[in-house]
Amino acid sequence: MPTFIWKGRTATGGMTSGDMMASTQADVVAALRQKKIIPTSIKLKEREKGLALFGGKVSVRSLSIFTRQFSTMLNAGLPLLSCLEILAKQTESQALKRVLSDVRGDVEGGLSLADALRRQPKTFDSLYVNMVEAGETGGALDVILQRLAVYLEKSAALRRKIRGAMIYPAIVTMVAIVATAALLLFVIPVFAKIFAETGGELPGPTRFVIGLSNFLKVATIPLVIISIAGFAAIRRFHKTDAGARLLDPLILRLPIFGPLVKKTAIARFSRTLSTLLSSGVPIIDGLEITAKTAGNWVVQEAILTARTSIKGGESISDPLTKTQVFPPMVTQMIAIGEASGGLDEMLSKVADFYDAEVDQAVENLTTALEPLIMVTLGLVVGGLLITMYLPIFKLASAIKE
Repeated sequence: MPTFIWKGRTATGGMTSGDMMASTQADVVAALRQKKIIPTSIKLKEREKGLALFGGKVSVRSLSIFTRQFSTMLNAGLPLLSCLEILAKQTESQALKRVLSDVRGDVEGGLSLADALRRQPKTFDSLYVNMVEAGETGGALDVILQRLAVYLEKSAALRRKIRGAMIYPAIVTMVAIVATAALLLFVIPVFAKIFAETGGELPGPTRFVIGLSNFLKVATIPLVIISIAGFAAIRRFHKTDAGARLLDPLILRLPIFGPLVKKTAIARFSRTLSTLLSSGVPIIDGLEITAKTAGNWVVQEAILTARTSIKGGESISDPLTKTQVFPPMVTQMIAIGEASGGLDEMLSKVADFYDAEVDQAVENLTTALEPLIMVTLGLVVGGLLITMYLPIFKLASAIKE
């Protein structure tokens, strides 16, 4: 039986709270009223998560496979509980197996499927839960799950393309860093020893490189630790509201990565909102959910601002245009979709267009980074070698004279 966390007001006007096991939220309300408590908030308690060692996080791939299979089983006429039991047994993901067992227990205890999924927020986000809720209400859960599966597969494919395109530049960058470090830590000291034995004043660039080599001998490990800690701290700060407000606008202004991030956010916005609207989720709720999945604070704020204007009676395209975040092509296509009554289809076309734009941007990024990294590596390595040969050239000139 699920547990509900409640807050309420007593007969004397004081605030009180607690938790209660009950079959439904209505049972909690009834029980509280018997105690002369007026409930102000009732929420399902999230289930305690097991150790990562015994399951870990459910991958997008596992979730998309489960969603498609779930849709197929429901469409074939299998009962909901039987679907969950079969899928829990056959999935290879231990984390998903545990989650589905919990969901089945909650549904068997009287919760709706959407409420049971809502108790697993680390696996099923608000988009997933709201679409399932719309499917249950409209009696088309199998169709909604089919759309969810398509959405998850396309979202996962987009992430794979971006990550795959960055693998080669990342490898080349690491090789460049390792090669430069090897020269400074192992090759330069050999030259420095030879120059020390021969005596004489060394050129300025050579002295600088030898000094840098001596510095790295004692500072390499601290620098690596500081770099890792700094990167982790920035990532953690970026996940906070203050960090997102500060860093996300800067990210969008980056010369190469900025347009890619913006196009990815617009593609995600269009695909998410299209999926929600076609599933029967109201536009106001759809925009709120879409804002949470935007992936960038600037885009999120633009969507929430538009949501506020739409609640006041405006159309969708006008407030989105005023934010100046979305390109004119996007807002114009949204306006056409509103006028024709096919907003979900138009958003899907926008998403397909920006998926292609992201593919092209990723290809351009890779094409631009490869020669840039190679030229930088050549300049660094070549510069180090030249500085080491400067004293030799200087000695050869002195001998000729």
